[in-house]
Amino acid sequence: MTQLELARQGILSPQQKHVADAEGVSEEFVLRNVAEGRTVIPANVNHHNLVPCGIGQGLRVKVNANIGTSSDFGTVDSELEKLRVAIQFGADTVMDLSTGGDISAVRRAIIEASHLPVGTVPIYQAGIEAIERRGAIVGMTVDDIFSAIEQQAKEGVDFMTVHCGVTLATIERLKRQKRLTDVVSRGGAFLIGWMLHNDRENPLYEYFERLLDIAREYDVTLSLGDGMRPGSLADATDRPQVEELIVLGELVERAREAGVQVMVEGPGHLPMDQIVANVQLEKSLCRGAPFYVLGPLVTDIAAGYDHIAGAIGAAIAAAAGADFLCYVTPAEHLSLPDSDDVKAGVIASRIAAHAADIVRGIKGACDWDRSMSAARKNLDWESQAKLALDPEKVRAVHEKYRSSGPACSMCGKYCAMALVEKYLGVSAIRC
Repeated sequence: MTQLELARQGILSPQQKHVADAEGVSEEFVLRNVAEGRTVIPANVNHHNLVPCGIGQGLRVKVNANIGTSSDFGTVDSELEKLRVAIQFGADTVMDLSTGGDISAVRRAIIEASHLPVGTVPIYQAGIEAIERRGAIVGMTVDDIFSAIEQQAKEGVDFMTVHCGVTLATIERLKRQKRLTDVVSRGGAFLIGWMLHNDRENPLYEYFERLLDIAREYDVTLSLGDGMRPGSLADATDRPQVEELIVLGELVERAREAGVQVMVEGPGHLPMDQIVANVQLEKSLCRGAPFYVLGPLVTDIAAGYDHIAGAIGAAIAAAAGADFLCYVTPAEHLSLPDSDDVKAGVIASRIAAHAADIVRGIKGACDWDRSMSAARKNLDWESQAKLALDPEKVRAVHEKYRSSGPACSMCGKYCAMALVEKYLGVSAIRC
């Protein structure tokens, strides 16, 4: 049985118990939210070294790191190194988005090496194999698509992005919209090209029950992809995006009825004043399903620094109720990210997630900040490093320009905390 089915029967699974213990919440809380579909626990029955995590209501905001090869660069070794970096700096999940080389070998290696939940986008494999076998993505068959999905499910993939809401009706809406950036979802583009060439409905929508059967057998969490997500501020919250979200809301209910865990993916580019409304819209239309957002990026001009633009939007979205942040790296829009980009992206998104956890009242979130503040008050530089997201960087920056006294070189002998302690008798604090 799936996590959803177990919870509905009042059976606390080992994965649910682990989530309750890890989050510091009651087992009843996790059981209820999983049963209602407001929390998902991606945990494929064939991912044997998995340490489960919960995504959803009342839990810590989670961060996903995208890794994977492209048609130009990447090997098994390069992606395993990205995985190592993602784990080191605190990602909660990873997605293998490989489109180059032996993508099946890369995926299997990542699953074997990862104790984090692993996600994929199966339409990539189906499309690439169609090019190799039939000369074009549009040569895919329905069986090709579902064969890729089932193969990845058997191998242990915990969650899959499936663009089921890209329908013929949403394409017609897109044609009338005259967007600035059209479609920026790679999986969405694969399907749109196939649908227009073959004059057929999206197989992931038309044969949704077939998809549910596979997901239920292996307890794969479906992440309903946003193939119509805006790729620029000019296209934010437009009709194609909203029409797709309405379809996804209907599919959420069908997935839950089938006992399949499901979450919903959200827009990529949004001005700050539209983020809260988008979160509320998803939560309403999709009946509280966990919301998985890419950023959102709050400006289009941050090339090279899109991890910052994404973290700003992510903090707003998560504070408003988004549950899962797909990181954005400095390489976004520019190139395949390397290990340094993975590190920067994970840290930026973790800052956003933690900032949201504080205002969401997540247990223990404020304690971390209090401990860091106490270390700063005490001029305890090693404790500050240990409490930081990147301890080695903290140590390196502090050592770069050493002060002659206990303070850092920013203020030196005029350190406010040192002066107050000396002249007002304010002692060091303990946490």
